[in-house]
Amino acid sequence: MCAAGSIQFGMGILEEILEGKCDEVARLRDPARLDATARALAAASPPRDFAGAVRRADQRLAVIAEIKRRSPSKGPLALDLDVAALAKSYEAGGAAALSVLTDERWFGGSKADLTAARAATDLPILRKDFVIDAAQVDETRALGADAILLVARALRGDLLAGLHARAISLGLAALVEVHDETEVERALAVGATLIGVNSRDLRTFAEDLSTAERLVTLIPSDVICVAESAVRGVGDAERMAQAGCDAVLVGEALVRSVDPESLVRALGAARRSPRR
Repeated sequence: MCAAGSIQFGMGILEEILEGKCDEVARLRDPARLDATARALAAASPPRDFAGAVRRADQRLAVIAEIKRRSPSKGPLALDLDVAALAKSYEAGGAAALSVLTDERWFGGSKADLTAARAATDLPILRKDFVIDAAQVDETRALGADAILLVARALRGDLLAGLHARAISLGLAALVEVHDETEVERALAVGATLIGVNSRDLRTFAEDLSTAERLVTLIPSDVICVAESAVRGVGDAERMAQAGCDAVLVGEALVRSVDPESLVRALGAARRSPRR
């Protein structure tokens, strides 16, 4: 097991995913790979402003549009999607940013998907994966991502704090994902300025938007709140906007849509209410 003592177990599918990430980390820590990452980091272009993109001045809800091929709970969603074409469609629809799954085993994604999306648009890009080691943070910036996802439930406080600090030092925005009140407290304690509330239970995969409605009230107004999961249409986006969320991250509904550009535009038309 990698990062001994840092991973919280006993959570079913999440445990299995994290065990697999240990193998990835071992490969990343090969000296030749570390050298290659260091060279790519030195040559990386400046990060795009992810936080600025998702905090809209006009009070409209920001849409983080996701490129997602499959999910552990739903299976294949859009295995043959054209990353560049979809990214351009999202941008044309007014997406504030992109989220790209790079996990291969469970989500069918790849690092190539991220680089293709970045080349196709000017939008800032969130790398969505399960990060448990600093080598993955370095790799994320080296790949050209502008933001990284840190899942609080997968990381104990010391590791969450360390990975968050590493990301910030590299110029990455760090979206800390939470699922309950305790995790909100932990995210705020490490200085998170971007918090994603996931309305999907990682143990059962059940979805409930009331989770986001409940937790957003604990997030200060100067911290960006992103509603993750369970947003299927305009009504759900409006519900999250009325709850005070700054943005929604939407994947499944968009990759399954026959007109993702129009759906992004419709989702982003919701007006945000002041944070309660």
